[in-house]
Amino acid sequence: MVPEALVVFSGSGDYPLCAVRGARAAGVRRVLVAGVRGMVARRVLREADEAVVFGVGELERALGWLEGCGARHMMLVGQITPAALFRTWFDGLTRRILAELPVKNAHTIFGRMIREVEARGVRVIPSSCFMGAHIPGAGTLTRRGPDAREAQDIDFGYRAAMGVCGLDIGQTLLVKEGMVLAVEAFEGTNATVRRAAKVGGKGAVMVKVAKDGHDMRFDIPVFGEHTVRLCHRCGVSAVAFQANRLVMIDRPRVVGLADRYGMALVGLPTDLPPAPLEP
Repeated sequence: MVPEALVVFSGSGDYPLCAVRGARAAGVRRVLVAGVRGMVARRVLREADEAVVFGVGELERALGWLEGCGARHMMLVGQITPAALFRTWFDGLTRRILAELPVKNAHTIFGRMIREVEARGVRVIPSSCFMGAHIPGAGTLTRRGPDAREAQDIDFGYRAAMGVCGLDIGQTLLVKEGMVLAVEAFEGTNATVRRAAKVGGKGAVMVKVAKDGHDMRFDIPVFGEHTVRLCHRCGVSAVAFQANRLVMIDRPRVVGLADRYGMALVGLPTDLPPAPLEP
C-alpha cells in the first residue's frame, strides 16, 4: 500500500532526489524532506512539498517536528558523513543514545534512531522502496565481463566481504590477485577505494555486499556516478555486487561511464532476499 504522505530523511548525494521522485511516481501525494544540515542538496529541498533542515545532532528537534508533520511513514536515504559524529554538537537525547551504545556503527546508530522514530507512531520503510528502476539484477551490466583473474578475485572477495559485513564493520572490500587491499570501516566507501589504490595500485576488484539479515531500512549498498569515476581514477578494473540488493543511481549513466573506462560491472546471484520495492 502506497502511503498518502512520506518523509524522506535526506543525507547527501543523488539518492534522496531519486527517492523523492520515485515516491511521487508510485503515487505518494505528499512528500516531505527532513534534510541534514550541510549534507542535503538544495535541489532535494526544492523538490519537496515541505522541507526542513536539522543538524546531525538535533534528534530531539527532529522528532518533535516529525510528530507534528502529519506523515506516518519515513525513508532514510543519502549519506551521513561519518566524521560528523566526531565534529558536531549533540542535544541531550542524541548524547544519551550514543552513550548507551557500546558499539557504534550504521546498524546500531540507525537502528536506535529508528526505534525512537517508531515509538512516535511513524513507520520507517525500507530505503529501497520506490527504487525499482535503480536496483539491478544478476548478470554483467557492461560490455566487458570480468576476465579470469577478476572473476577469481570476485569469488574470493565476495566470501571475504560477507564475513566482514557479517561483523557490521563495512560493506565494501577491495582485492587484487587474491590479496585483500582494503576493508571498509567507518570512513566510507570512497576513502576505502583510495586506500586500496595506495596499497595495490591499478587492477583491484571492488565487491559490495549486504549481510544476511541486513536491515534494508537503512545503509543499503549504493553505487553511483561519483563512485564509478573514483574507481576509474584509482585503477579499479571490476566492481561486483549482489543482484537485487544494491541501489545504482542513474544506471544508464553509470554503465555508460564504466564502458568508457573499460570497467566491468556485474551483479552476483544470491539466495538472500531482494531489497523490498514496496512498503
